[in-house]
Amino acid sequence: MQRIELMAPAGNFESLQAALDNGADSVYFGVEQLNMRARASINFTLDDLPEISKRCKAKKVRTYLTLNTIIYDHDLSIVKTLINKAKETGITAVIAMDQAVIMAAREVGMEVHISTQINITNIETVKFYALFADTMVLSRELSLRQVKKITEQIEKEQIKGPSGKLIEIEIFGHGALCMAVSGKCYMSLHSYNSSANRGACKQNCRKKYTVIEQETGFEMEIDNEYIMSPKDLCTIDILDQVADAGIKVLKIEGRGRAPEYVAKVISCYRQAINSLETGTYQKEKVIDWMLELEKVYNRGFWNGYYLGQKLGEWSIGSGSHATQKKVYIGKGTHFFPKPQIGEFKIEAYDISIGDTILITGPTTGAKELEVNDMMVNDKKLAKGAKGDLVTIPLGFRIRPSDKLYKIVENKVEV
Repeated sequence: MQRIELMAPAGNFESLQAALDNGADSVYFGVEQLNMRARASINFTLDDLPEISKRCKAKKVRTYLTLNTIIYDHDLSIVKTLINKAKETGITAVIAMDQAVIMAAREVGMEVHISTQINITNIETVKFYALFADTMVLSRELSLRQVKKITEQIEKEQIKGPSGKLIEIEIFGHGALCMAVSGKCYMSLHSYNSSANRGACKQNCRKKYTVIEQETGFEMEIDNEYIMSPKDLCTIDILDQVADAGIKVLKIEGRGRAPEYVAKVISCYRQAINSLETGTYQKEKVIDWMLELEKVYNRGFWNGYYLGQKLGEWSIGSGSHATQKKVYIGKGTHFFPKPQIGEFKIEAYDISIGDTILITGPTTGAKELEVNDMMVNDKKLAKGAKGDLVTIPLGFRIRPSDKLYKIVENKVEV
């Protein structure tokens, strides 16, 4: 089995570090506004590119800049500026859908990956884009049987990209799906004049609707399902079939998600991919991974269209179905390097021995652990409250203003 590259989302430095710490092989991210998560995530700036490149190169992780929105004439100078800066700072590749972006990347010799928005569904389209790109994300609506046929044809016909290497096929492996065909949607544009294809989706498809018959005025509330809001994609339980389809890159969706989401999902899929490679992938492990994935943001899970389903599985409620949630406790104030102890100012709620805590920060990433020992205002106590200074043995470095959360059970109403 060829090694599957695990590709992680990064909406900010916290998520980037979480991806690096949990075994990602590559990360993808947006800069400024020309990406499909321009509204949903904080996004990086041009000045962040050197730091992104530095952190990822230190871990031998590939870096992909998303420039996959519709591009207008007034965007062209920005596109060239972004690509030139990406090339200068050593970013690995650009993810593109617009031919202007593809050409701009080619002009400076940057590797190009074709975005799912292009909607590649057959081998002849792969051959066409092989003139410009080395990696292609196939349409999200394809079955694994169709994906496998394409990867087999690439091998059989020796279809190569500009690098001279065989074309690599990438698919989405986990995360949010929307009602649109491969991400192209106009509902938000029509409703709010806010284009999803320019990275400004308002997600109005995720709401509950009432259907009205125009002739009689008869109303019917769709109360059992959110009929335009699919469950989240999850392939960890069919990862052996995904690998058999011959894909090279498994992409995790979630640039708008919190760093603990990135940490949890990447950790689970890293373990699953490694278990495939060692021949230890089995049902018992899948059950454990699924339970872990359910702890962070999700709308329920299904396998997408990979097993040949004709219709989506729809959400039965709004928002997340996560079995856990984080509660803000306080922030970091000091770190004692020799004993590896962190000091925190408790600003809300309490913290006790036995609690599971989460610490996040731009350099720290997202670290989760159980509190087994604690000092409260220099006294050995089992509980700290608002206003207290608490020190906790960590085993890793924290920075001032890192955020401290407590992980608690989340009662989900559906």
